[in-house]
Amino acid sequence: QVQLVESGGDVVQPGGSLRLSCSASGNIFGRNDMGWYRQAPGKQRELVASIVGGNTNYADSVKGRFTISRDNSQITAYLQMNSLKPEDTAVYFCNLRLFWPKVVDYWGQGTQVTVSS
Repeated sequence: QVQLVESGGDVVQPGGSLRLSCSASGNIFGRNDMGWYRQAPGKQRELVASIVGGNTNYADSVKGRFTISRDNSQITAYLQMNSLKPEDTAVYFCNLRLFWPKVVDYWGQGTQVTVSS
């Protein structure tokens, strides 16, 4: 079994910053990629940022404002979010993709980020 625990969601004013954390534990072997997704009310879940094979990828809407990083020794991913906007309001989900023995995606429970004045 694999568990993902997220933290860091909060209510913040426009222009503020937050840092999300995601810690993975359990039966994790071999290569693994991590990423952050978000889902706003009435919208589909969308990719925010990911680290795939060591390369980072960002949604156009967050480029230059968000930074994804990870601590491989702890299998922990972070999402530093700066210059937050009201449209960043959503539930943010951590994703862990394992490749052995087969490709499987695991998801965290989600953490709420609300950007409001």
